[in-house]
Amino acid sequence: MTTRLFGEPVPRREDPRLLTGQGRYLDDLGREAVAAAFVRSPHAHARIRDIDVAGALDVDGLIAIYTWEDLPERVGRALPLLIPHPALTHGRTAYPLARDVVRHVGEPVVMVVAADRYAAEDACALIEVDYEPLKPVVGLAEAVQGAQLVHEDVPGNVGAHLVQEVAAADGRGAREAIETAPHTLAFRLDIERSASMPLEGRGVYARWDGRDLRVYSSTQTSTSVRMAVAAALELPLPQVEVIAPDVGGGFGVKIVHPWPEEVLVPWAAMTLGREIKWTEDRREHFVSSAHERAQVQYVRVGFDDDGRVLGLDVTILHDHGAYTPYGIIVPIVTSTQLLGPYKPGSYRVEFTAVYTNTVQVTPYRGAGRPQGVFCMERTMDKIARYLGKDRTQVREANFIRPEEFPYDHGMTFQDGRPLIYDSGNYPEMLRMIKELIGWDSFERRPGLGIGIGCYVEGTGVGPYEGGHVQITSDGRVHVSTGLTSQGQGHETVFAQIAATELGVPIERVSVVTGDTRRFGYAVGTFASRAAVVSGNAIALACRKVREKALRIAADALEANPDDLDIADGMVHVAGAPTAAVPLSTVAVLANPLRYSFDEETAKATQFAGAAAPDRPPVAEGEEPGLEGRDYYSPIRSTFAAGMHAAVVETDPDTAEIRILRYAVVHDCGRLINPMIVEGQIHGGVAQGIGGALYERMVYDPHGQLVNASFMDFLMPYATEIPHIETGHLETPSPLNPLGIKGAGEAGVIPVSAVIASAIEDAEGIEIDRMPISPSELFDLRMR
Repeated sequence: MTTRLFGEPVPRREDPRLLTGQGRYLDDLGREAVAAAFVRSPHAHARIRDIDVAGALDVDGLIAIYTWEDLPERVGRALPLLIPHPALTHGRTAYPLARDVVRHVGEPVVMVVAADRYAAEDACALIEVDYEPLKPVVGLAEAVQGAQLVHEDVPGNVGAHLVQEVAAADGRGAREAIETAPHTLAFRLDIERSASMPLEGRGVYARWDGRDLRVYSSTQTSTSVRMAVAAALELPLPQVEVIAPDVGGGFGVKIVHPWPEEVLVPWAAMTLGREIKWTEDRREHFVSSAHERAQVQYVRVGFDDDGRVLGLDVTILHDHGAYTPYGIIVPIVTSTQLLGPYKPGSYRVEFTAVYTNTVQVTPYRGAGRPQGVFCMERTMDKIARYLGKDRTQVREANFIRPEEFPYDHGMTFQDGRPLIYDSGNYPEMLRMIKELIGWDSFERRPGLGIGIGCYVEGTGVGPYEGGHVQITSDGRVHVSTGLTSQGQGHETVFAQIAATELGVPIERVSVVTGDTRRFGYAVGTFASRAAVVSGNAIALACRKVREKALRIAADALEANPDDLDIADGMVHVAGAPTAAVPLSTVAVLANPLRYSFDEETAKATQFAGAAAPDRPPVAEGEEPGLEGRDYYSPIRSTFAAGMHAAVVETDPDTAEIRILRYAVVHDCGRLINPMIVEGQIHGGVAQGIGGALYERMVYDPHGQLVNASFMDFLMPYATEIPHIETGHLETPSPLNPLGIKGAGEAGVIPVSAVIASAIEDAEGIEIDRMPISPSELFDLRMR
């Protein structure tokens, strides 16, 4: 296999189209479609007493109005709980339109269809909903008191409770190890709620031709949306097509399937016989999509004089919002990925996930890892501070060593598989990040601080992905896979894999993702899994095609397939460059024809050459054409890792926090495209800085989101993002053919921990909650 393209910084092939305004996003489609809009609850918790639509009936262009009572049973039932878990004892999901009770501001109550969005919004404004306000449950403290209930049948607002514990080698549990340790610490940590904020919000466009339903959705999971819509509308799966057009960012919020709108818009299109489109406005995204992050963590740790952790006990309270459509993946990831690159003597983690009358919580880039890393890295810094040791010394004392891989933590990960790290070299990574940031030569002064954070990220979760590869008679390679793209560079990296495996110029390779017409079975794009799972599936499919191409070419060249190779789109005999045949010709020969359509296809007709009379034109067990399909199903996750470091400056008067330098060392196994990996890291760091210093969802006691606009919700601009210095370490994964690990979420995971470490170093004040604003830092100074 040539490595000419695998590992090369090939420029992103998507960019010219997207940067010149030629992208096709959801709202660019369906120009002739009628529009949907929604009446959404203004209350965090209320009973619906009556809905009066009379005032909207005279709006010009009105087509239809639907409440929950108007929906057929198959459409109106509660949305699916996507990932059940034994610990999720009281899982609850919403109805497509609220039934009897609303449980957060922004929950959809009425759907309106009109000639255009203006008319639809006008009609929504004239619909009167009579609510009986109920006492809302806002925040973790109120939820755990259980005085008021979000769901009347969920005692204490507790949706899930899970404990995992791994004893020390001598059999002692974490609590016993802590009690008998030479040193102990106990403290509380807080992470506030934030949200994804993609460039493009959610959107759905559907059309029905009387038999087949086509749905376009701005989604991360087109095949899953297809199955969910088919199930909800009771349609045979082959009669439903779902296509993800260009998607302006996902970050996790577009992984839920189906959203209410993904059921309602297609159903209305079928009911009315009209093309219908709905696109989310920005306020809708704030109050009706999904949030993440909010947790309170109670930590107790016991350690020795060298800072080695002998016992660690963490209790987590997780705010799940009003519903649990995506199960308890976020707190499971927090509780398992909290361990990072370390091996505590014993570990106990307990989490309780509670309901509140706020927007539901589902994975957001990092998916529970930023909270877990904040917990563990704050713990490492506190141990170092207590012992008077360098923070990197304490970390190194707790590292899993390179010779200990694979390392089994004895826990169960989010995919239900064992938490076993496959490969890594954490001491070398620490050496690299210290050198990159200048740790040992850093000169401290008041207001200037340096921080560090380490993490391990489970990537490439199953259950599977597939790839289809076809070489056509013009010599072009067509690759398709079922997962979707939201800016990760799939079109480039998948083309690199195919070009490398097949020995063809990358310009001859095209890639299609997120179209169920081209590939019907897939899981989706999330959890840093695309390159690992789809990339390996495409490589395996290419190898099938390559094997068949060499076999067919061997007949044409009268050579042994073992003596053939493919380079620059030509199959040639090793050592005899003139003995060659183009892949285009091989593709023609792979499809025996009765009829000739052009000069090239004439080579495959029945009188074109000497055919073996004792065997059929298409051999038994084969198919015509030069194409192959394969799937990759990982035995378990592969674990990427990284270390970040930053230098910050805090203003002595205003407490403004400025990042002067930021450095990253990352290990995602073998690099397919280092330029794209760096881009993913840089984007992730930007989001992480937002989560550390700016972004938070603020609810008042009535459950109203008080900063539901870009006027009030702060995000970093380019002026707040420093230059990011990047280094790569490659420890190939032994778990998959390409030896790769995921990289999509890497940049965001440790940033809050790193910034907290640096601010603490600059100020000498313990930082135990994030994000932190200048006013909050100022208040801490005054204590």
